Amino acid sequence: MAEQRVFSMSFASIYKLYIQKTERKGREKAEVDEIIRWLTGYHQEELEKQVASEIDFRTFFAEAPQLNPNAELITGVVCGVRVEEIEDPLMQKIRYLDKLIDELAKGKKMDKILRKAL
Repeated sequence: MAEQRVFSMSFASIYKLYIQKTERKGREKAEVDEIIRWLTGYHQEELEKQVASEIDFRTFFAEAPQLNPNAELITGVVCGVRVEEIEDPLMQKIRYLDKLIDELAKGKKMDKILRKAL
């Protein structure tokens, strides 16, 4: 099976798109950062270093301290695919992040996005 192109894409370039998408909807960069930190376990300084280093998605998730144990509570459809049914672990992590960013852009409350109320 061919490797997904997104695996080798620069995390920094997608990160900028996440910020643009959410800011157009009245949300803030700090909220995007909070979501990424929650999902990956990075501290803010580490996240900023990862963005500055222009690493790819594969490396970004490989170096993540720890995927949040509540990530499995992320469900729904991204790009026509249910995130909970994605078999490739890396693609699932990327789609988890996409789903969380979509929820932020749609105006969902941060407690719900971070699965704190469950």
